Amino acid sequence: MNILVDSLSQWLISEGYTVFFSEWNSSPLVKKTTRKGKKKQLLSSTTFSLIHATDFADRTEHDIIPPLKAGAIVLADRYIYTAFARDVARNVDRQWVRELYQFAVKPTVAFYYRVPLEVSLSRILTGRTELKYYEAGLDLGLSNDPQESFRLFQQRIVSEYESMVEEFELTAMDATLPIPEQQRRMRKIIRPYLQGVRRIRASAKESAWAGLAREMRPTQVDIVGRTGR
Repeated sequence: MNILVDSLSQWLISEGYTVFFSEWNSSPLVKKTTRKGKKKQLLSSTTFSLIHATDFADRTEHDIIPPLKAGAIVLADRYIYTAFARDVARNVDRQWVRELYQFAVKPTVAFYYRVPLEVSLSRILTGRTELKYYEAGLDLGLSNDPQESFRLFQQRIVSEYESMVEEFELTAMDATLPIPEQQRRMRKIIRPYLQGVRRIRASAKESAWAGLAREMRPTQVDIVGRTGR
């Protein structure tokens, strides 16, 4: 799970909310097909798009809509905007992709994390020596050099994201800030939307204050004794 999403989830749970999580490309319905297609480099841009849409449709039906109907909060690590950016960067028709996902639930808040390309590349290569074939966009023939292909591919993706900020009212965040600061800003943005959302228990802070209040409350014997004096 993305560290920011994980931290946000833990905070919401500590505040007494029921939280569900859904991750991009995680449906068991397509995992095997995706893995096989990537390994043998069989996936065209349209095939990639359709597989991700199938994954998203399955997760929407089983992992997103039911919890929402039950009053829970659903956190998604990447949403339809990921498809809008990546698929169009792979030369899939922009309008066709949007229509493909027209069944999607409109999110209450959608965060877009801006990060310089060099920082993105550095983060991806942390702990490994090379980029994966599709990750680098090598299927597009932009460059034979994986890192250069990655830069060109990411430039296309970033361009699509930037064009969507106003169109879909994405909340742009500076992804170069320290994680605690990003998390603080996320919580500040989200907090107003929590008004009226059902909680299954009091928050950790409220429980602590209630416990302290019980400890400080005078007992009946104390009250009687003081009254009698």
